[in-house]
Amino acid sequence: MKKYLCIAVSAFVMSAAVAIAGPDKAAVEAKENAAWQSFKDKKADAFEKLVDKDLRAVYDVGIMKMSDEIEAMKKWDMKSFAISNFEMFSDEKDVIVTSYVVKLEGTYDGHDMTGTYNAGSVWKMEGNDWLAIFHTNIKQAAAAK
Repeated sequence: MKKYLCIAVSAFVMSAAVAIAGPDKAAVEAKENAAWQSFKDKKADAFEKLVDKDLRAVYDVGIMKMSDEIEAMKKWDMKSFAISNFEMFSDEKDVIVTSYVVKLEGTYDGHDMTGTYNAGSVWKMEGNDWLAIFHTNIKQAAAAK
């Protein structure tokens, strides 16, 4: 009887650990891609479903809030983007930190922004949804010759 009780308790503890661990890497990467795609497609409604209303974003031009991101979306003409080297970690059940490289082609307010960027986001479980609460990206410096 003790053997069966040990097995049952072990199974319960393992299933609880998996539930606390949060989404897998592929699911988080899909959310990150969906946020970029909705921004690229200028679909503010879809973007706002993935990003918290209190978002903070840090770029070389300054610190932005959600309303700033929506305004910036209107000035972007993003032709393409591709995420690579995606990594994530978490030591909390309701927070995930991502880092990755994104290659994009496009313009912002008529200025060429094509290039490779280092990027990262923080995602937080809000109710039943993972929402981005922080984002940053910065263009990689040209390699020294």
